[in-house]
Amino acid sequence: MPHPLDAGDPTPPRASKHASLGAAVRVVSLLTIGSRLGGLVRDVVTVRLFGDTWIGSAFAAAFSAPNLFRRLFGEGALSAAFLPEYTALDRDDPEAARRFASRSMRWLVGVTGALTVVIELVLLLLLFTLTPDPERDLSLRLVLVMMPFMPMVCATAILSAMLQTHGKFAPGAAAPILLNFGLVLAAAPFLFHPSPDRIFAAYLLSFATLITGALQVMWTLAALRPSIRWTRDTTGTLAPMRRLGKRFVPVVIGLGTIQLNSAIDTLIAMWPLWVGPTMFGLACPLDDASNAILTYTQRLYQFPLGVFGIAVATAAFPMLSRAAKDPVAFADTLRRSMRLSLFIGIPASLGLILVRHDLIAVLFTGGSGFSASGAARSASVLLGYCVAIWAYSLNHVSTRAFYARGDTRTPMKVAIAAVLLNLVLNFAFIWQLREAGLAWATASSAMAQCLALLWIQARHTHRDTLDRATIMAIARILALAALMAAVTWGTLLLLGLAPRWNTNPWLWHLIRLLAGVSAGGLSYLALTRSLRCPELSWLLARGGGGARPSASDSDTLPVD
Repeated sequence: MPHPLDAGDPTPPRASKHASLGAAVRVVSLLTIGSRLGGLVRDVVTVRLFGDTWIGSAFAAAFSAPNLFRRLFGEGALSAAFLPEYTALDRDDPEAARRFASRSMRWLVGVTGALTVVIELVLLLLLFTLTPDPERDLSLRLVLVMMPFMPMVCATAILSAMLQTHGKFAPGAAAPILLNFGLVLAAAPFLFHPSPDRIFAAYLLSFATLITGALQVMWTLAALRPSIRWTRDTTGTLAPMRRLGKRFVPVVIGLGTIQLNSAIDTLIAMWPLWVGPTMFGLACPLDDASNAILTYTQRLYQFPLGVFGIAVATAAFPMLSRAAKDPVAFADTLRRSMRLSLFIGIPASLGLILVRHDLIAVLFTGGSGFSASGAARSASVLLGYCVAIWAYSLNHVSTRAFYARGDTRTPMKVAIAAVLLNLVLNFAFIWQLREAGLAWATASSAMAQCLALLWIQARHTHRDTLDRATIMAIARILALAALMAAVTWGTLLLLGLAPRWNTNPWLWHLIRLLAGVSAGGLSYLALTRSLRCPELSWLLARGGGGARPSASDSDTLPVD
């Protein structure tokens, strides 16, 4: 059955594929950018409420706990394992698809619900047995309140994946808006209070998270109602459930490297609150503010990754799957996907590095936000993460390339090695770099993972992933990104030399940020257009027959 992206395109096959991939990337990016912007607004509000304080660290850790499972299960491995089975059944036997979906949802709710109960019991045990400590106890209580959000948000992610299979992308993409709006609404009264009770605010935002989680489930269920009827009948679902389970563990590890590394980073950053002021008999190099600084800074590099990097991988996945048995077409699609990832990832890395101080000052300072020292530490963390945005993007493409060929074990093995490397580097770097060491460890392990996946992919396909044309394209992207960086740096330098006509620090940082981003973005666009870079034409070209990526081949849209 022809894919919608390829249907009715009068252009030659190769040009059609270029246009289809670019069109799909545009659509996925547009669907996610709204939720990412909403998540950024939510983070700005919570930073301005809690700042770089121990309460900010406690709330950030509690909010990250259920969302880790959402990224690992709901939007990651389970969706990638579930969708191929559900889509095939929906195409061949809609009644069987309905039974399979019903059984999968019961399994998901049962497993995540049981896991939530276990975690809640462990937290209660810790609260009742450990020596009372106000800071640690608040953190554990917030996790206790927010953990029931986990099964709800995982269910929402799978329901959104089902909606995609039925051609409905908007409801799933809009669901996170409910969460972001709910938290902003709950936090708003405290922002205008001269001396807000931040502990009470943390509890209120935690309960608001639960309420919005329930609303998300109801929203996606209502959108799915015309397309599916739930049933208790499980006839004929054993085989697809076994295939789902067989895929799940390798995929959760292969796709979840960044999330697992982030979880490890959170555990280490929370050491002063959860364990104490010493680490292995030495004074802990981190403090109560470390996790707040680390967690909120992570969201800044994840923005371009979520909007563009994962969008490329999501759009490329079905095309790689269709070309899995054609080595020439497979290698061509993989190379194009890599070039698109680098075309966006490399300038994003350089641009964020250059504007990081102004970006953090605009978003996270002012009011009760980050202090001057907290903003400086946040800039150091962002520098560490940003050097590898291109690698995070390529890892998503490379991992899906293995999945397209039916290989889930190789990415899993490489991911395990990357997580272990990250753990070792974490404890090696934090003594000199504090929480920034956690960022540098994540970036280093991601780059090592990227090189390993590309090398193994070339061996398995017996083709050079980096052929001459691809190497030349990467060199051109690097050169253009360097010129863009020079224009951005020069713009910021000139602003620094010019007389400072405004004494408001926040407004001055905003002016610098807008000038730097505008200069860099426009110069990169002008340079790529003047050289007629094919990557830009791929992004701007219209896919024949429709630009929307088919849910029958792609995994779930990333949302936040």
